[in-house]
Amino acid sequence: MLPTTLISAIVALAVSSSVRALPSNPDLVAQLKTASTLVDRLKLLEDSDLLFNFLEPPSTVGVVTGAAGHTVEASSANFPAVVGNGIAMTIGFLGPCGMNTPHTHPRATEINFSINTTLRAGLLVENGARFIDIEIAPGSATVFPQGAIHFEMNPSCEPAMFVAGFNHEDPGVQQVAQRYFGLPPDIVGATLGGLGVVEVADLESKIPDNIAFGAEECLTRCGITRTNQPTLQRQPRVSGNAFPDGAAPSPTVTVTETVMAKEYTTLLSRRGNVGSWVDDGGTFGIIWTFGHFSWILIELR
Repeated sequence: MLPTTLISAIVALAVSSSVRALPSNPDLVAQLKTASTLVDRLKLLEDSDLLFNFLEPPSTVGVVTGAAGHTVEASSANFPAVVGNGIAMTIGFLGPCGMNTPHTHPRATEINFSINTTLRAGLLVENGARFIDIEIAPGSATVFPQGAIHFEMNPSCEPAMFVAGFNHEDPGVQQVAQRYFGLPPDIVGATLGGLGVVEVADLESKIPDNIAFGAEECLTRCGITRTNQPTLQRQPRVSGNAFPDGAAPSPTVTVTETVMAKEYTTLLSRRGNVGSWVDDGGTFGIIWTFGHFSWILIELR
């Protein structure tokens, strides 16, 4: 098992490393997919293309960040070397009490390996199946079958890491809460026993981005206050799933700039309390991640 101090250092580096906003290479991926042989695929790649740095990913593609941590995925979307090999990988960086919220992978089975702490996990595979409750001890792994709803939570007060391998170069991911509440609001309300669309909209607006803060017991034990978490991963609205006029509880937000790894004391003195939103020619949201901060400039429209 890796020492906690080493894990903390790795996590801090992952948070503080700037993510270069480089475009993906769809033309290269298309060429790799149509190449006749492995030899032909390798001719399209440079030696450096066979490496992927999870601490300094090549672009924002595959990086998912919430109030309590982030994940970095290497797949065909951002790592062309996996094309034709049927594999992908995600590294999870979970803060104290951080949770990789319930989700599915529609095209892949996952094997999840815990690096440094015992993760709380669970899954549901389909109607009629029992709920499976799992503790993934450091150095242990578990399997989440393709399409199964599952989650991982760090129940400790220290940062945690996991490694997730997939048997598909494009495993896909669906966060259960965001996607379910992204259905037509009258259908969601009816499924929940007849809730009105305003109630549905209010619930939908509270769903936190992944990685989110986990169970209240853990937060209390670790002395963490559940702050206002970002909700930018909500399902986009089109005519078929739009809220009726007057039902939507908040305006749409558009991320226009992200500045990573501001130090706690500096940002707190400039921007107020953790998780607060202040008006400064737009709106600044403060996100706590492993003792560092990111601030995001968003515009309301």
